[in-house]
Amino acid sequence: MDLEGFTKRKLRAGDTDAKIIAEMSTRIEEIKRTSIITNATKETADKLAKAVLEEAKRTLDLKDEFATEILSGVRMGEMGVGSRGSGDFYVHEKIGELIGATGAVVDSSSLSDSGVVRLPATNKDKSKFVVVTVDGMHSRLSDFPFLAGFHVARAALRDVYVLGAVPVALLSDIHVADDGDVGKIFDHIAGISAVSDATGVPLVTGSTLRIGGDVVIGERMTGCVGAVGVAEDIVSREGAKAGDVILMSEGAGGGTITTAALYYGEYEVVKETLNINFLRACNALIQADMVRKVHVMTDVTNGGVRGDANEIAKVAAVKLVFFEDKIRSLVNEKVLSLLERQEIDYLGVSLDALLVICPEEAVEEVKTVVRAANVGIEVVGKVEAGKGAKIMIDGERKEFVPKFRESAYTPVKKAVGESTKADFDVMKRNVDQAVEAAILRRNRMREMLGWKG
Repeated sequence: MDLEGFTKRKLRAGDTDAKIIAEMSTRIEEIKRTSIITNATKETADKLAKAVLEEAKRTLDLKDEFATEILSGVRMGEMGVGSRGSGDFYVHEKIGELIGATGAVVDSSSLSDSGVVRLPATNKDKSKFVVVTVDGMHSRLSDFPFLAGFHVARAALRDVYVLGAVPVALLSDIHVADDGDVGKIFDHIAGISAVSDATGVPLVTGSTLRIGGDVVIGERMTGCVGAVGVAEDIVSREGAKAGDVILMSEGAGGGTITTAALYYGEYEVVKETLNINFLRACNALIQADMVRKVHVMTDVTNGGVRGDANEIAKVAAVKLVFFEDKIRSLVNEKVLSLLERQEIDYLGVSLDALLVICPEEAVEEVKTVVRAANVGIEVVGKVEAGKGAKIMIDGERKEFVPKFRESAYTPVKKAVGESTKADFDVMKRNVDQAVEAAILRRNRMREMLGWKG
């Protein structure tokens, strides 16, 4: 529970100090009475509630140029941020717009999950590329720290590999709310370390903090894992060309499928996700110098094949056409059975599969290299001139677009739904205004810092 957020909402609603303190104190007692060391009493709960109220009042209506929040009037959940659908993709596009041109080889404008900068050449070596990425742990795996660590570490390495880079280091950032058990930290790091050890990529540094310090109570955990890689050549999503062939490796899912399995009570399916097949396939392609021969490598994650197909089509200015039966044949049988039993669209969730887009003459070599790593791979589509994405189902070519949110893969997500309850165009306009305000604020700070760009 966010005590500070709760207090400010109550103050804005006009509640009295006494009412706010009484309600907050009750909540504090409820949550903190389970501690075997610092079991909250009415006196200590009242003391904390009064202190939170005092701080909230002092920061409620600041008018400072940089301390006043920029508000869009659109909530994260309403916009679908983090839910890997059209709302989320729109916000990420606006982030790229806010950042602007960076001079990087690959930055936010490419809709890639990683960024790339070039190291200058030295007298001995030609220039190389440094690839940097960060992935947030799955929000619903807070109660399963080891699994959260395993899957987020694998995701970070995945994002480095698909640009054609060899990962050289991992870093982690873990945030646990005030009442979370310290053991969560070690459990989470153990999951990260398992992937680190299996791939030979060292976990070298990190940060550990409480969510919100003293003003957020509860046991929730969140965090991220970052990865750094190096490459002599890179591939990016812009590389897809008309006439190319699309291949996909077998996929059993990652954090998303794990979450679905846990919250539908099918733990055996979780075990299907605990592998490093994707990483082995990418490493094999890089070691075989296939980076020079393929045009795109990407992971089927952001809103499933639906989301990734449209992102690639957009940045590469081409049309992607998929064959549904070929994709289906590459999804782990137990995972696919779970998704179909629970009526979850398998094309709209992360499958942890590798998509490779390459010229037709490179197809057989790609297959040979990936299969030699004991990972299945098949042709699942083609690239044409045009725009957008299509999918062939029973001989009929159909529109293939992302939904407002990724496929609803837990009971809670089904209750929330996959479509927006508000006017998406209105929300986009409000978001646009917030971005414009942020750009103006950023530019004002640039002037104060003497920026001459």
